[in-house]
Amino acid sequence: MELQKFTYDNRIARMFLNATVLWGIVAMLVGLLIALELVFPRLTHGVSFLSFGRLRPLHTNAAIFAFVGNAIFMGIYYSLPRLLKTPIYSQALSSINFWGWQLIIVSAALTLPFGYTVGKEYAELEWPIDIAIAIVWVVFGINLIMTTIKRRTKHIYVAIWFYIATFVTVAVLHIVNSISIPVSFLKSYPVYAGVQDALVQWWYGHNAVAFFLTTPFLGLMYYFVPKAANRPVYSYKLSIIHFWSLIFLYIWAGPHHLLYSALPDWVQALGVVFSVMLIAPSWGGMINGLLTLRGAWDKVRQDPVLKMFVVGITAYGMATFEGPLLSLKSVNAISHFTDWTIAHVHIGALGWNGMLTFGMIYWLLPRLYKTKLWSVKLANAHFWLATTGMLFFAIPLYFAGITQSLMWKEFTEEGFLKYPNFMETVVQILPMYFLRVFGGLLYISGVVLLIINVIKTAQIGTFVATEEDEAPAFKPESISGDRGHRRIEGKPVLFTIIALVVISIGGIVQFVPMFMVESNVPTISAVTPYTPLELQGRDIYLREGCYNCHSQMVRPFRSEVERYGDYSKAGEAVYDHPFQFGSKRTGPDLARAGVPGSLVHKPNSWHYNHFLDPQKMIPQSIMPPYPWLIKRDLDISSTPKKIRVMQALGVPYPDGYDQIANDDLMKQANQIAQGLRNEGIEVDDTKEVIAMIAYIQRLGADIHRAGSLTSTK
Repeated sequence: MELQKFTYDNRIARMFLNATVLWGIVAMLVGLLIALELVFPRLTHGVSFLSFGRLRPLHTNAAIFAFVGNAIFMGIYYSLPRLLKTPIYSQALSSINFWGWQLIIVSAALTLPFGYTVGKEYAELEWPIDIAIAIVWVVFGINLIMTTIKRRTKHIYVAIWFYIATFVTVAVLHIVNSISIPVSFLKSYPVYAGVQDALVQWWYGHNAVAFFLTTPFLGLMYYFVPKAANRPVYSYKLSIIHFWSLIFLYIWAGPHHLLYSALPDWVQALGVVFSVMLIAPSWGGMINGLLTLRGAWDKVRQDPVLKMFVVGITAYGMATFEGPLLSLKSVNAISHFTDWTIAHVHIGALGWNGMLTFGMIYWLLPRLYKTKLWSVKLANAHFWLATTGMLFFAIPLYFAGITQSLMWKEFTEEGFLKYPNFMETVVQILPMYFLRVFGGLLYISGVVLLIINVIKTAQIGTFVATEEDEAPAFKPESISGDRGHRRIEGKPVLFTIIALVVISIGGIVQFVPMFMVESNVPTISAVTPYTPLELQGRDIYLREGCYNCHSQMVRPFRSEVERYGDYSKAGEAVYDHPFQFGSKRTGPDLARAGVPGSLVHKPNSWHYNHFLDPQKMIPQSIMPPYPWLIKRDLDISSTPKKIRVMQALGVPYPDGYDQIANDDLMKQANQIAQGLRNEGIEVDDTKEVIAMIAYIQRLGADIHRAGSLTSTK
């Protein structure tokens, strides 16, 4: 049989490796800064683009899409051609993939800190960047699929199954969740509202974890772990079961982020059931990874690469056990909105994604530079710093989360809330926040050692730009006799189509009733659209990232109803583009902030002074000051366009209202500002703080004025 010669191009893998290291340290330093801001709230006093609310989305996007995203491309562009015995389909597409992805990252870094955000967690980037993401992702997908088609192997290996599932699912998730109507070049409103937006967002948010942080890394695990251990994958049959059950079940589980919310019970139940079932395929993958190392444990003790792989896979197992556990309603009632969730996601990010990425880099470096790793001792030191750093980061937050929840729910013998003041819980967990900072410092110190090793290894070695290989040509007729799964493995286009169908089922079953059956989102006659001033204030609320610390979802628990007011209903949020249920309470819930008698209701003057100097109003507060809201003039030129876009989204403003909206805005602004002036606070009608106060005082006010939650349906 004649062998064909070909070459592998290592340059694209090296480019993504360097980008992974660069953006990894950036993402972690931003994370360290916002962790410090929680214990030193005045650390960046007066600098708007360094405030916690604006930097937290930058940290999450940098960690997920910059650090992990580049690591995914690094591993795929190295492993894919070698698994298929063919060069990457197009070097031009590879370059577009690399430079396009870096441009997207830079765009995020230039927009998020300056308040250009959609306001949806993990999907904050505005519409032009979303379009760029879709284009670059399709470029990657074309390169992936065409390389697979041009292969010289009879079948596609299990790692490539996960690469394909990652491509098709992330494309569907991103496009569906990002549909919006632009107001301007860097401002848009999502087409979905309220509970429908919440369902779509957490279908996306949960499965961004599943298909961006999990499935591609499982594919990389199936390549790099056997390579590093020099052993075959433990079980081919287990990998088949693992793959198909995982991609089918994962897509259903998003609603477990919305338990006890205004989302219909039947959708919540689906999320719980499928989340629990996810334990089986997730642990199947963990077992397949760990048992691949059977017989190689002596090597594991010596090799920092394998040690990192073992801890990474173990962290994956822990996180994928904990995820279904947190989806149980009894556990979720304790964990949700607390730091428990923050600990959970960082076990996955620091352990699973971080450790696997570090292991891949240490394994790749000697092969890319045709030399030995500059310092194995330094790599081992990195392993121990990363492992202990992860534990110091996560364990205190588990304690903090449980402490928060138990204090929020505790009543006295007389039947009153024992800790009605939200700040009492914050004071108790501050020591845990200091320990988180220490853990983060340890983890980042390990990355510094990695950077040194990367630079030194590159200096002592010689970069191997291309590698030659040879293999016989693939003959399509060779798969004609295959049956079952082996036949599908020989037809990559068919494989891709089947994967697309499998991942689409769960979303369709959940979305169609939620969007087509009106009774799933009952309207409330008392709920009316935001006034123009309140709409502008809401956009400032999004710009400042207030949703990162404050929820707007009162759950039907006695403790929450006592503290905040009546529990939230689906009809309250029908005009919210995007929804603002939130996922973390670093501060109190604000869903009833405009309802007199609620423990979170405050007068306008209190809000003004609170934005100016939170510690003056609440000495223990860890909220940063927002002096720029007091100084900046509200940009009302955008009001007419915002009203027109809202009308296009179905918000019932009267015809022609866009022409007179600013008149109403100025009337309401004058009333609020005059009230402040009457209390001795000199403020102009046109300042941004006036709009923020208007929005906060509107929250829950419709329901309170009506005195009823009667549905119109």
